[in-house]
Amino acid sequence: MSDGKVRGKVHVIEETKTYGQKGFRKRLVVLEQDKGRFTNYVPVEFTNDSCDTVDQLSVGAEVEVEYRLNGRRWQKDPSSEVKFFLNAEAVGFNVVGGGAAAPDSGAAAHSESMDAANDALNEIDDDEVPF
Repeated sequence: MSDGKVRGKVHVIEETKTYGQKGFRKRLVVLEQDKGRFTNYVPVEFTNDSCDTVDQLSVGAEVEVEYRLNGRRWQKDPSSEVKFFLNAEAVGFNVVGGGAAAPDSGAAAHSESMDAANDALNEIDDDEVPF
């Protein structure tokens, strides 16, 4: 895993989706970055309890999201092609302009729930969800 920060304007906030028998939750937020000649769209995933913190965000808000890079190997069966997936899992965020949010949008407060989310993700059967 690798940690980093990304800054951009909230472009899309998806609804929370639930996976597996244990109820793993995931919510996608897409940030928009104007790079001059093109626009860059960066999907960031919030998991389990941190899905609820996204309610503090609004489309158009300028945010800085702290994230962890996670990679995953997936193969449907031994004779099928191996696929690799990469995602940026949010560990917290701060609103820096352009939208209403609570004063403490909470980067550090969610680290325990993010660890629990990683444990839950590791327990999901690879055949259930290919990400």
